[in-house]
Amino acid sequence: MHAEDETADWLGIPSPLETSKQHILLLENEIAELNQQLRAARENIFKLVNLQAQTESDRDEALARLRERSGEAARLRQHVRDLELTIRSQERANENLRRQIPETRMP
Repeated sequence: MHAEDETADWLGIPSPLETSKQHILLLENEIAELNQQLRAARENIFKLVNLQAQTESDRDEALARLRERSGEAARLRQHVRDLELTIRSQERANENLRRQIPETRMP
């Protein structure tokens, strides 16, 4: 067994301790990278939550404006209908007056 340890040295094969240290360094680097990614993901989530809150606020304001405009449109439609009825009644009254007035012909 002693001969194998001597050949490992000149062949460049790492010892179990060196292998463990290398593995520990790799894991530490991976953990550090994952922590960075986690922080970035948390920041993104925070931004998305704020965007959603702003979007909901904008939506609520838009819905309130839409309700106001719908009410205004309904009032205007009713006003148009009233005006149309008034016009029709005025046209009928004008027609009745035309019938009542005898046509005067110029000689």
